[in-house]
Amino acid sequence: MLAGQDVHSSELPCIDEHAGTVKAEPDEVWRALVEVVERSFAAPLATAIARVLACEDDGRSGPRPLAAGSRLPGFHVSSALVDHELALVGRHRFSRYALIFRLQPIGAGRCRVSAETRAEFPGAVGRLYRALVIGTRGHVAVVRLILLAVRHTAQRQRRV
Repeated sequence: MLAGQDVHSSELPCIDEHAGTVKAEPDEVWRALVEVVERSFAAPLATAIARVLACEDDGRSGPRPLAAGSRLPGFHVSSALVDHELALVGRHRFSRYALIFRLQPIGAGRCRVSAETRAEFPGAVGRLYRALVIGTRGHVAVVRLILLAVRHTAQRQRRV
């Protein structure tokens, strides 16, 4: 793939998926997801990491709230199907990757929210990077924190 070409999540190998149940309607969970993702990648640390890794997307730009074409440090939004799916994709010198959030109503004011990670890590340096990010379970911790924050945000907003 040439630099500048879009990464399509479907062409990347699946790494893992994490999910949980939120006591809220899909539209409430969607608002929480967009808020949490925006906040999570707005920190100066996210921008610094994106620049060190030479990510294609190293800042914030594009439409807000998040929509196709929005950019965050390390990612751009490849699709945003309101109340259903938010797909973030990116690339840097060690990896091509996607983080896809999906919402599924499960009845009675409850929604399943999942986060699927897809990525490839080419070459020896890519394998080393994978060991550092995936092998240490650091990636799992970050994804679970994001899902937890989505649940807390959606349920807190529901009570207000």
